Amino acid sequence: MNFVSVRELRNNSASIWKSLESQKDLVVTSHGRPIAILFETSSEDFEASLLALRQARAQLAVARMRQSALRSGASQLSLDEINEEIREVRQQRSR
Repeated sequence: MNFVSVRELRNNSASIWKSLESQKDLVVTSHGRPIAILFETSSEDFEASLLALRQARAQLAVARMRQSALRSGASQLSLDEINEEIREVRQQRSR
């Protein structure tokens, strides 16, 4: 996978769009840190590509929630403890 900076994308966008055809995907960076992924698609594949992207985002969100639950100890809560937490939050919201 190739990397391209925001500055390069701004200054050389035509050549970067051409390289996307052969590279298939590019990581956009800002100050050396990844901020976006560009990937090739077509009008025929657009809906399927969009669906795959949304599914990947959902899977990433679930993985992050699981990691957070492991770090906080929430993954060890019983069903009764979970329901009690939910009840307390709902009571606080209704106030």
